[in-house]
Amino acid sequence: MFIAIARPAVEPQGPDAVAVPGSPAIPVLTPRALHARLLDNAAARRRRGLERRRSHRTEDAAYWLTAAPMAVRKACELRDRTALAPLP
Repeated sequence: MFIAIARPAVEPQGPDAVAVPGSPAIPVLTPRALHARLLDNAAARRRRGLERRRSHRTEDAAYWLTAAPMAVRKACELRDRTALAPLP
């Protein structure tokens, strides 16, 4: 029996090798877009932590609530390194 290995219709290109097929490739984010993504990530982590706390899952809640400030810290470091406007 002959089995042909078919190649996928969409092959990943660039730095994101696990991108969803059909999604546009974003090879390099602008500093402003990266900053916004980091802050959105921090907000999502905080929401996830509060959700876990309401579900009485204290270990998970502690993890997510301590992970949120790390994303904010990364966003602050990015703002310091690039030419983004300073925060008041």
